[in-house]
Amino acid sequence: MVSKEVHELDKHAGAGGRAGAAVRDRCRTSDDKQGKARAARKRLSIGQRRVVARNRSTPIERDIDFGPLADFVGFGLRLAQDAAFRAFARRVGDTHLKPGRFAAMLIVDCNPGLTQKDLGRAVARDKSSVTQLIQELQREGLLDRRASETDRRSRMLTLTPKGRAAVKIMLRRASEHERQLNVIVGDRRSELMSSLRRIADNII
Repeated sequence: MVSKEVHELDKHAGAGGRAGAAVRDRCRTSDDKQGKARAARKRLSIGQRRVVARNRSTPIERDIDFGPLADFVGFGLRLAQDAAFRAFARRVGDTHLKPGRFAAMLIVDCNPGLTQKDLGRAVARDKSSVTQLIQELQREGLLDRRASETDRRSRMLTLTPKGRAAVKIMLRRASEHERQLNVIVGDRRSELMSSLRRIADNII
C-alpha cells in the first residue's frame, strides 16, 4: 500500500516537473521575443514608432520592419510632414484652417491678383486640385476670383475681408506651431530649410 502511494507521488512529481519545465521554456521564449521587440523599437525613429502604434489593430504589440524604407529620405519627409500637419490641426482646432488652405490663402494675401495657375505652381498642386481648393474657399466666402483685365482667360485671386481675418488667425497659430518645431530643430533650422529648398528645386 505504501509502495503504491510512493509510486503515485513519484508519477505526479514527474508530471509536475515536466509541466514546470514546459512553462519555463514558454517563459524563456516569450522573454526572448519581448527582448527582440524592444531592440527593434529602439532602432526606430519616433515618427516610425508612431506609425507602428497607429497600425496596431489588436492590444497585442506589433512591430513593423521598415527594411530599407527606414533610411529613405522621401519616407522620412513624409513622416515628418504628417506629424507636423497633425500637430498643426490639433493646435488650430478648426477643420477649415488646414495647412494646405493656410499656405494657399497666405500666398494670395501676399500676392493680391495672383492667377490660379501661379497659385497652383506656388503650392505644388495640379490644376484640378487647386481648382477644387479655390471653389471651396469661394463657397465659404474667403476668396474672390475674377477675370483678369488684361487676359480674360486668366482668373485673378484676392481674399475677402473674411478671408483676411482668417489668415490673421491662422498666422498667429502657425507661429505658435513653428516655435514648437524650432525647439525640435534647434540651431540647425537654416541648414534644414536649405536642404528642403534644395530638394524641392532639384528633384525630378
